Amino acid sequence: MQRIEIKAEQFFELLKLKDTSMWEIFSQMIDGNEKEIIFLDNEDKILFNYILPSEQAKLEEDRKEFSKQFSDKLANFN
Repeated sequence: MQRIEIKAEQFFELLKLKDTSMWEIFSQMIDGNEKEIIFLDNEDKILFNYILPSEQAKLEEDRKEFSKQFSDKLANFN
């Protein structure tokens, strides 16, 4: 499995500048092979990781599950 390390702060800043979502970027990275995407802080410590699936359908499932979990967490803050 290919391993891709991404500086989280820079990645999310770039997404804001390009006005795009991480899911659009992930979609462009799909090539039939799973990839481990590792998000690092500025000191190269692992913040979190994501296994990019090998197919678009699974990516869409992941996106929906992430959105649901994120919404649930936000609701718990209110």
